[in-house]
Parts: sequence; structure tokens; C-alpha cells
Amino acid sequence: MDFRDITEFFRDFMGLIIAFVVIVIIFTFVVAFHPVAGNSMTPTLAEGDIVLVSKFSQKIFDLKRNEIVILKGNNEKTYIKRIIGLPGEKIDYLNGTLYINDKGYKESFLGEDIITNNFLFEDICSKEDCPDGVIPEDMYLVLGDNRSDSFDSRDPELGLVSLSDIKGTVLMRIWPVNKIGLVD
Repeated sequence: MDFRDITEFFRDFMGLIIAFVVIVIIFTFVVAFHPVAGNSMTPTLAEGDIVLVSKFSQKIFDLKRNEIVILKGNNEKTYIKRIIGLPGEKIDYLNGTLYINDKGYKESFLGEDIITNNFLFEDICSKEDCPDGVIPEDMYLVLGDNRSDSFDSRDPELGLVSLSDIKGTVLMRIWPVNKIGLVD
């Protein structure tokens, strides 16, 4: 065996090891695949879909209304929900209309057949927990798109979600193949 062959072998082998380490770092700190369990996000996401999640964007950029996020609940379960209310906002839902600081807001991603039961902000966050009557700093109100069958901020067991409990933002659906693409 020639010395050049050994050198080339080690160079190729080191290239594979570096590629492997880079892939491990990316999937440990940057992105992850996450399966959708349950039907709380239908029709946007269905059980069995797999989404690509950014693990760091919420640490760098401000979260925006309507972003779909992965979060850890008080029971340590992981949920996929949509951000509806941002810090400093009062959120109410009356007669099929979302009110943000008492102004109507159209949720274009919801189909006409989706019904959201009425709730007031006080139903979600008491005066004791939210003395200013708005969502506190670094807290978010999240709802599932399947409003009639979703464990979300309307349930006292979850309530408002802290920024530290949000583990990532959904970038796109990658499974099933016929639905690959960005998620609204």
C-alpha cells in the first residue's frame, strides 16, 4: 500500500467524521423533526404529519402572532399550538370573532366551519396573575386550530405559556410527501 493511499483514506475518513459532527450539531441545537400527535391543529396539521422545527429562532427573534410553536406543558408533554396573543395584549373571543385589545381581528387560516367558544381574557388569566389585564411579558396565549377539540391556553392546566416553555417554531411540514411545504 502506498503512503498516498493511506493519506487519502484518512483525509476522506476525516471528511466523513467532520460531516457527521456537523449534522449532529445541527440536529442537536438548530433544527429537529417533530411528529404531530392528536388532532388539535387540524385542518392545518394532521396526526402523523412530521414538521421541521427551528430550535433557536424564538431565542433570537420575537415570536409573532399566528406562528406555530412546539411547547412543553406543565405535565412535561409536548404540544403544537398557534400563538394568538402576545405580551401586552388583552385577548377575548366573542361570537366567532377574535378581539385583540378590543379590536376585531380576522383569523384567515381558520375555515368558516371552525367555531371557537366564547371566552374573555379574565377566564384565562385572573386579575391576581395578570393585574394589568393583559398578557404579561414573556407570556403567550396559544390555541389549537381545531378549536372545539384542543388542549390550549383556555384550559387552566396549561394557561398562558412562558417563552421558556416554547421549544421551537415550526418551519415547514416535511411529511407526508404530497404536503411538503410551509405551514400557514
